[in-house]
Amino acid sequence: MKITSKDAKQLIEFYRKKTKSDMWIDHCLCVGESAGKIAKALNEKGYDVDVDKVITLGYLHDIGKYNGESHGHVMRGYNYLKDKGYDEEYCDICLTHSYLNNDIICTAGGVPNLKDNLFLTEFIKNHNYTMEEKIINICDLMCPQGGSKVYTIDKRLIDIIIRRGAYSNTQYHIKETYKLKAYFDNLLGYNLYDLFPEIKENL
Repeated sequence: MKITSKDAKQLIEFYRKKTKSDMWIDHCLCVGESAGKIAKALNEKGYDVDVDKVITLGYLHDIGKYNGESHGHVMRGYNYLKDKGYDEEYCDICLTHSYLNNDIICTAGGVPNLKDNLFLTEFIKNHNYTMEEKIINICDLMCPQGGSKVYTIDKRLIDIIIRRGAYSNTQYHIKETYKLKAYFDNLLGYNLYDLFPEIKENL
């Protein structure tokens, strides 16, 4: 079953009064709207990107936080959407948004134990990331928790380190984040930040 951005927005807004904190909802809205801007810009450059799907994925990527808990939200979100009958392409974003470079180690907030979730480890290793998923990856690393502001990846990464700490994989994750930013700069033919002039106000 497919889902539109309108329905995805309604789905996460349903939890605004039912969750410990609605910061994750505002974050998802920011990611979805920012991702839509990038998708439209890529379409203008001749790339075939489904704009509404990208926005939908942005809205849904953190749905696993519906119970107010961040820990375990990746698998919780994946199972939540699967149980509702949504197509795999929507469920997958719950898994892929936190991991870069097809590597479960390439994430923020600590080093995962590869044996804790063999399904997730193998999925990330073997999954062929779509353009839509890569857009969510970069937007997740530009939109802070709460509010509608868009940050440079520098400021967002520092924000994550301040809140969650620095670990042995932090340098690796930062390097891959910069590579992802360069990837989109190259596709667009200009600096990705040019799509978000408000970034200057959030420095």
